Amino acid sequence: MNLTSFTDYGLRMLMRMASAPDQAFSTADMAEEFKLSRNHLAKIMQRLAQGGIVETRRGVNGGAVLRSSPAEIRLGDIVRLLEQGQALVECLGPTGGDCTIEGCCRLKFRLRQAEARFIADLNRSTLADIALPQQAVA
Repeated sequence: MNLTSFTDYGLRMLMRMASAPDQAFSTADMAEEFKLSRNHLAKIMQRLAQGGIVETRRGVNGGAVLRSSPAEIRLGDIVRLLEQGQALVECLGPTGGDCTIEGCCRLKFRLRQAEARFIADLNRSTLADIALPQQAVA
């Protein structure tokens, strides 16, 4: 299984935000810190805001802040949000793909179960569990 860079970068951003949950973070600052595209991080931040993980604020003291305590934000929920629309295999996608063995395939159900268990296992941990240590961000 391979998570998208969208999810990877989103998790990095949230790990950073969890290290100082009361601080507002700009995508420009995080882009510089992680040496990533500001535009790409802005799209990720927008998805996180739409999903209710962060709240964005404009202005001088603007930026993004976590909407909940890091201990209340489950990792599986983050991954599910950021991987939205990314099927594990073609047949699990929204259109079902163009599979020639549809109807007799015994793999689809097992893959769907494995994906659900993966998310459930991640949901046993929270953002607080993976927050960056202060010395890593100082």
